[in-house]
Amino acid sequence: MLKTGKNTLRSNNVAKEKVAVLGASPKSERYSNKAIKALEANGHEVYPVNPAYEDIDGRRVYDSLSALPEKIDTLTLYVAADKIGPYVEEIIKLEPGRIIMNPGTESRELMEALDSAGIAHTEACTLVMLSTKQF
Repeated sequence: MLKTGKNTLRSNNVAKEKVAVLGASPKSERYSNKAIKALEANGHEVYPVNPAYEDIDGRRVYDSLSALPEKIDTLTLYVAADKIGPYVEEIIKLEPGRIIMNPGTESRELMEALDSAGIAHTEACTLVMLSTKQF
């Protein structure tokens, strides 16, 4: 079920987006890696973010959200809910157009901060949203 904080469902007719993937992994079996590939296959500009890596399959990986070179339309999360705390302030400062909380990343602390900051967020799976044209 798709849960939203504000209305964040979008038509597949919108322009392609700049998407940051927080928790990006070089491991092909990880959903963050699958999301990077699926987002690119759908024409989106993808910015992997993970301080543990410099490169994922030839893509530059940013060590923090503050290192991103431009404004992000969508931030999709692949960091466990119990580990998201240190990122909350940086996420709020980023001011993305919306945030997708993939399964296992839903954090009450983050949701409350996003609501206070007026940042749209959705509890959903990026891969499902892409495959059903709801991204």
